Amino acid sequence: APVVMLRSIRIILAIAAFHDYEIWQMDVKTAFLNGYLEEELYMVQPEGFIDPKHPKKVCKLKRSIYGLKQASRSWNHRFDQVIKDNGFVRSVEEPCLYIKSSGSKIVFLVLYVDDILLIGNDIPLLSSVKAWLKNHFQMKDLGEAQRILGIRIYRDRSRRMLSLSQESYIDKILERFSMTNSKKGFLPMTTGLHLSKSQEAKTSEEKERMSRIPYASAIGSIMYAMICTRPDVAYALSMTSRFQAHPGEQHWMAVKNILKYLRRTKDWGLTYGGDTRLCATGYADASFQTDQDDSKSQSGFVFTLNGAAVSWKSTKQSVTADSTTESEYYAASEAAKEAIWMRQFLQGLSVVPSSNDPITVYCDNKGAIFQAKEPKSSNKSRHVQRKAHLIRDYVEQKEILLEKIATDDNIADPLTKALRRDKHEGHVTSMGIKRVPEL
Repeated sequence: APVVMLRSIRIILAIAAFHDYEIWQMDVKTAFLNGYLEEELYMVQPEGFIDPKHPKKVCKLKRSIYGLKQASRSWNHRFDQVIKDNGFVRSVEEPCLYIKSSGSKIVFLVLYVDDILLIGNDIPLLSSVKAWLKNHFQMKDLGEAQRILGIRIYRDRSRRMLSLSQESYIDKILERFSMTNSKKGFLPMTTGLHLSKSQEAKTSEEKERMSRIPYASAIGSIMYAMICTRPDVAYALSMTSRFQAHPGEQHWMAVKNILKYLRRTKDWGLTYGGDTRLCATGYADASFQTDQDDSKSQSGFVFTLNGAAVSWKSTKQSVTADSTTESEYYAASEAAKEAIWMRQFLQGLSVVPSSNDPITVYCDNKGAIFQAKEPKSSNKSRHVQRKAHLIRDYVEQKEILLEKIATDDNIADPLTKALRRDKHEGHVTSMGIKRVPEL
């Protein structure tokens, strides 16, 4: 069954902060028991409820129960039918987002398994939706949204500001990996640090010691913070996650360095608000041949809306680029695909007028921009994979604008390389990552 993407939640919340929408939260009690089964299923009589007259008979299931592999799917299908009966329309780009509008009134319903966010500009309409849900499901009304998926929501409606913080989650992972009293780090990854397979544990003693270290668990714990609210650790996590099979001492030191950095910045989060115009902007960057083992480059992009990041990615490129321009071209192509999805998503919401305009994607490499705007074959570019040329169609059809930006102003820079502290913190601030006050 689908669940709403975190980037979709961030986009909706950024829009809610801009328009000062209501943000309410509800929870479905025993959600999976509401699904209807399409198959004919039987179960043994549960212990303590066995019919003494027919102890060898089995029970035929009329509804889904927890433990069935199709439980989540049947619940999602049932909810989809019920909510559409209330006049909601399912988003094409986001299957777990439903939209209902009447004139200038609008309601967004965001579903993540059994967690529901109701966002809109008309309290009577929101209340009617809430009442409809209560008539069809056992619901728990949580009032104004305070926390979603472990992410704390802070609002200052007088200034139309909204912040997302994972301070309590970070405290838990610091305690879990015995880093609560560690030194505080200033950078997620030290500049000049190169990680490779040559640093993996080799001797039997080293392998024995590393087997007792929860390396993969630490990576997974940090990753949830990264994908929710912390794009500033995306590059460091991308580099360290490559060695989960056979980590070495230096790899573990790099992971602990991320935890030290999170300890110092645990009260940082994404803060939306302050923009006078609701407009999505993208930044793409690449770092040439950063991987010490296979010489592949690192791609990164970040998109901002209403003053803070809503979508980001830092990943090793799947092909080996033989020039800086080629690596930047691959990165710009990946950012362009994200821009197309975001533009279509925003258009479907009907509350972002700028979504009819092309999304601007900034790149700091003139050669990559030239390749996208003025296609021509040359000895240096004729081998570039065809899928990367998709960006040329987007540029030609004016669905995106690919523009030059100075390297020092490209906020995707920390997603592709380790930077000095002053540059790192400057870009992090531009992403909207700030200390979250008690709003």
